[in-house]
Amino acid sequence: MSWLVTGGAGYIGSHVVREFGSAGIDAVVFDDLSSGIESFVPEGVPFVRGSILDRGLVADTIARHGVTGVVHVAGYKYAGVSVQRPLHTYDQNVTGTQRLLEAMADTGVDRVVFSSSAAVYGTPPTELVTEDTPKAPASPYGESKLIGEWLLRDQAVATGLRHTSLRYFNVVGSGAPDLYDASPHNLFPLVFDALAAGRTPRINGDDYATPDGTCVRDYVHVADLAVSHVAAARRLDAGESVEPAYNLGSGGGVSVREIMDAMREGTGIDFTPEIAPRRAGDPDRIVADGTLAARDLDWTMRHTLLEMVTSAWAAAPRS
Repeated sequence: MSWLVTGGAGYIGSHVVREFGSAGIDAVVFDDLSSGIESFVPEGVPFVRGSILDRGLVADTIARHGVTGVVHVAGYKYAGVSVQRPLHTYDQNVTGTQRLLEAMADTGVDRVVFSSSAAVYGTPPTELVTEDTPKAPASPYGESKLIGEWLLRDQAVATGLRHTSLRYFNVVGSGAPDLYDASPHNLFPLVFDALAAGRTPRINGDDYATPDGTCVRDYVHVADLAVSHVAAARRLDAGESVEPAYNLGSGGGVSVREIMDAMREGTGIDFTPEIAPRRAGDPDRIVADGTLAARDLDWTMRHTLLEMVTSAWAAAPRS
């Protein structure tokens, strides 16, 4: 039994690979290194460099390594940039998922855990998002993830594919000192870069209808996320039932000001964040309900906000 992790050299994927190792399950990494980092792949774990758009290479990798299931993390994950690069986003996330599913069908692999996104909800009509909340993605990225879920659903009807999709908002922290978030667009790396350069981090708006006036969002630790990806894989291996999709959410969220306070404490760098104008369209509060995932996928918030900051700061590369 072996699981292929597409995007397994990336921030989230590498944590999933290590969680497979902790669970005693063999993993194979497939990554084109467009954003992944080869050193994130543990020693002894097979690594194939290539694009999921290459159906033949994916199928060959599955066959050569006796792969029985796939955790599909690979994709273009920059929601804001996807507005400027919609065709690239659809190519990577929609066509790429199609090619992966074709390769799986070619080789008889019938189980997949899909790394989806809470971006499928767009700006939801309620503050607490459940799996049944209407889907209204606000970017090509969110749309591409929703289409990915549809592809899995339709392939299940056609071939009996067993699948589940995991949706989440903001992934932070680090589960190992050599794994870090290298994204140029995510909040934690942006704040770390600002502090390292002597710049003052900014809060966009402090007049929202929340306890401290700043937006409240869901932040989850990447290591907690990895546990639930592997738990989903194990349920599929065991033939146990799964929901089509699960939210991996805190149910409560944290405010931007709380994050800044934790940044000050966790980094040891004293600062007072600048208050900038609101960004258009930012809702007061959006958090996800993780009840179903807690029931089925060993989902729980094992890390405090301060632990999210300190683990990320300890792993962050220093220039």
